[in-house]
Amino acid sequence: MMSQRRGIHLDQSELLCKKGCGFYGNTGWQGLCSKCWREENQRERQKQIQEDWALAERLQREEEEAYASRHQKAQSQPTITPFSKFEERKTKEKSSKVNTVTKFFIPSTKTPPKKDGGPFDTQSSPSPSSSASQHSSVDSDHATREFIDFLKPLKSGREIFKQCRAFTESMVYKRDMGADELSECVQDFYQNLSERLQTQFKGSSDHVESVMDEVEKYMMTRLYKEVFCPETTDDEKKDLAIQKRIRALHWVTIEMLCVPVDEEIPEASDSVVKAITNVIEMDSKRVPKDKLACITRCSKHIFNAIKVSKKEAASADDFLPTLIYIVLKANPPRLQSNIQYITRFCNPSRLMTGEDGYYFTNLCCAVAFIEKLDGQSLNLSSEEFELYMSGQASPHWPQATGASSCSPGSAALTQVHKRLDLLTGLGERQERVMEKARQLESDLIDWTDEVEQKVHSVLESFPPETQNPTATTASGTSAAPSAIDSDNVENELLPPPLQPQVFAG
Repeated sequence: MMSQRRGIHLDQSELLCKKGCGFYGNTGWQGLCSKCWREENQRERQKQIQEDWALAERLQREEEEAYASRHQKAQSQPTITPFSKFEERKTKEKSSKVNTVTKFFIPSTKTPPKKDGGPFDTQSSPSPSSSASQHSSVDSDHATREFIDFLKPLKSGREIFKQCRAFTESMVYKRDMGADELSECVQDFYQNLSERLQTQFKGSSDHVESVMDEVEKYMMTRLYKEVFCPETTDDEKKDLAIQKRIRALHWVTIEMLCVPVDEEIPEASDSVVKAITNVIEMDSKRVPKDKLACITRCSKHIFNAIKVSKKEAASADDFLPTLIYIVLKANPPRLQSNIQYITRFCNPSRLMTGEDGYYFTNLCCAVAFIEKLDGQSLNLSSEEFELYMSGQASPHWPQATGASSCSPGSAALTQVHKRLDLLTGLGERQERVMEKARQLESDLIDWTDEVEQKVHSVLESFPPETQNPTATTASGTSAAPSAIDSDNVENELLPPPLQPQVFAG
């Protein structure tokens, strides 16, 4: 094993968009920022639309040719009665088919009917039963009231509320759409509303940002149950996979990841606990902004733990390994679903710049590192890594050589593993003793069966003779044969060295 291990480094360029636009990218957008990702999707969608139109035109031509062929055949045949009505009906069917094929590839612009009961009417239009409980929930009502109170001082507050309410109600009817399509709808609404606000509030980007934050809070609180981990995605499967992966990596230590944090320092240990709590708390939030806030607080506690341990400011190379360690210790619930939810429905400007975007990108990198973690990343051989992953062995912590590393915690861990190794050896010895005992028991049973067989065979060879009481002689010699037979039986059973000599009288 190498004594010097390279740390986990992440260059700043690896966090940025692959297109080189200068914004942050993440794995959810295939390494692109939200702007470049949307441009790529729009190009693909435009290409798909063109292909669909070409297909529609081809189908229309084939339908017209088929109809013309049938019409010519009908004219060549003799007619008995006029077919004017029949031809009129046929023309209508043909026109209906062509229009149906053409409309199939045209996106519908119709929206469900809405009732406009007032400028801030919170009563929504009739919606499916599945959304009734969502709109009547306490969180949704509270978010609606807060949103109305925020918009009341604004001149365009009524119009903003109407647009947001209409959009959320229209999203209820799109629950069968894929997650990417739902994300595209939400991101389009964000972009259009942001552009209108920028035109209205010229030179006040902070005000536009605050309005967009409230819009996101209102909309995503109402749509949370519909768009978080939808059934059309494999988010749940990814959650179980990463959770199982982190559980299998429970043996990874702070030394293996080169984490510059000393948990023996109370302040550093407290910061680690708070970081773990914050990253777990992310799952309890509904708004993407609130989930990002949990990640930001977690990251700041990580920087504080590093600063306390190193007595100096932390660097990016110190932050990423520590974040990986925190994720392994916390094993946050529904980690992949939360990452995908933030990626799909968060205000894109928040993910592209600022500390929230930076910390979120690092979290995505940490999860990707955990998914691809191998022995080489931890300076272990592939055999050792597989043994640790399967639970067949536990890692041996290296003996501390410096005064700073001779901590009571590391000594206690070393002592614990020595005791575990001793218990393992005792268990193996006990298994060997039990095996020998079972073998001895089997040998005794076999020896007893063999002796019984010999006794039965001897008794069968020399059956006892029945005495005749009327055939006795005066000298009493009638009982001699049975005595001799008894001696023969005893001689057969006794070992050769102890066999007595029998003399015939």
